[in-house]
Amino acid sequence: MEKAQEWFNYGIELAKEFGPKLITAILIYIIGSWVIKKLISSLRQVMSKSKYDESLQKFLLNLLTWSLKVFLIILVISRLGVDVTTFAAVIAAAGLAVGLALQGSLSNFAGGVLIMIFRPYKIGDVIEAQGVLGVVKEIEIFTTKLTTPQNKLAIVPNGAMANGNIINYTAEGMMRVDITIGIGYDENIKNAKEVLLGVLTSNPKIMKDPAPSVNVSQLGESSVDLAVRPYCTPEDYWDVYFTTLENCKLALDDAGIEIPYPHSVEIHKES
Repeated sequence: MEKAQEWFNYGIELAKEFGPKLITAILIYIIGSWVIKKLISSLRQVMSKSKYDESLQKFLLNLLTWSLKVFLIILVISRLGVDVTTFAAVIAAAGLAVGLALQGSLSNFAGGVLIMIFRPYKIGDVIEAQGVLGVVKEIEIFTTKLTTPQNKLAIVPNGAMANGNIINYTAEGMMRVDITIGIGYDENIKNAKEVLLGVLTSNPKIMKDPAPSVNVSQLGESSVDLAVRPYCTPEDYWDVYFTTLENCKLALDDAGIEIPYPHSVEIHKES
């Protein structure tokens, strides 16, 4: 009983000494988190009204949110009685080891900053980078999120994005659709070109300027290959691609123009 009383008294002393600090630290954290949330929400509204670029807006808000949270944690720790100077020294000492361990993350952060500065792409652009083709959904501090044509989410590190090749299909406001269609060697090339051009000019989603074109691209083994080249907006690319491919086949069939296909010849030896 005496031992239990001693522990109880010791607990009471600890509660008296650290209780107020702990309660204050918890209140600071709760109020601080609420203030950060309200501040970020207000800044988001201001940026939206000021027509800030969506990519820059999200990047800056994410960066500010994390910075404020780190400051809040340091404030809470200092309120608990931990010497902030000592704490900072410990963080600085551990910073080198953490930095070496997180070289990739630091590179991605630097890549995100470079993307925000030089703006090779923005949210909504159709790009191809690091072997991925898709629409830019979000540019975060460390990664860029793309939505692929298969509606898959691709997450690419910003370090690789900033240091690699990027093809931005949206920057010029148009994309060229590349389709190759073969016709038989006995067919009239001029007639085939007229039929295919008719398909292109009748599609309202295909641009008039630059004008679509149909040209001989190759004399193949079994066909004369025609390069069908319409232009459209990035948003209409896949619709124009599939529609043009189908309509070209139907138009050539209606015109009686043969689209050859490989034939195999079997040789039977007489026994």
